[in-house]
Amino acid sequence: MTSKGQLFIISAPSGAGKTSLVKALLNSLTLLEVSVSYTTRKQRFSEQAGQDYNFITTTEFESMVRDGGFLEHAEVFGNYYGTSTALVENKLNNGVDVILEIDWQGAQQVRRAMQNCCSIFILPPSKQVLEERLRGRGQDSEDVIAQRMQAAVDEMSHYVEYDFVVINDDFDTALQQLNCLIKSQRLATNRINDKQKLIKELLN
Repeated sequence: MTSKGQLFIISAPSGAGKTSLVKALLNSLTLLEVSVSYTTRKQRFSEQAGQDYNFITTTEFESMVRDGGFLEHAEVFGNYYGTSTALVENKLNNGVDVILEIDWQGAQQVRRAMQNCCSIFILPPSKQVLEERLRGRGQDSEDVIAQRMQAAVDEMSHYVEYDFVVINDDFDTALQQLNCLIKSQRLATNRINDKQKLIKELLN
């Protein structure tokens, strides 16, 4: 019998390096996937439906909300985003570990719906480094950077709600720590269904 997968929540302020870390994590571990969100935002030229997002209409999204189809959902700049309960549970039931890249508000919703999830917050080593990373993107005005920094402070104030904290000072070290967290959860006693035969032999 295959062990059920583990649900991981990973949150971080913009500029902390979450996206790069998660991408590297996916390349280093098997049976690990990122949940693809649903959105009412228009598809961009470079995006692939079903890979970047599941693109649906506002009417379809609202129907899924009424039917309780989302683990979490939110409105951002006039567009809706949500995590499908059915898609996540299907992957978990097939023994796949699932990562949700969501903010602290979405994390609160997911914790209420699925208490066995493991939550990880990624912090930058300092506000100065965070600001340097935001400026290094070269795509935001001074006003936007100031807004992002204020939003980051608000986001980081919720780190205490999470099970684990990883500080992304050195990328390789932070990746190794995330790797260890994923692997340690896979060794938890509530995930040994696939080892029942061995355990019965050991105990007889």
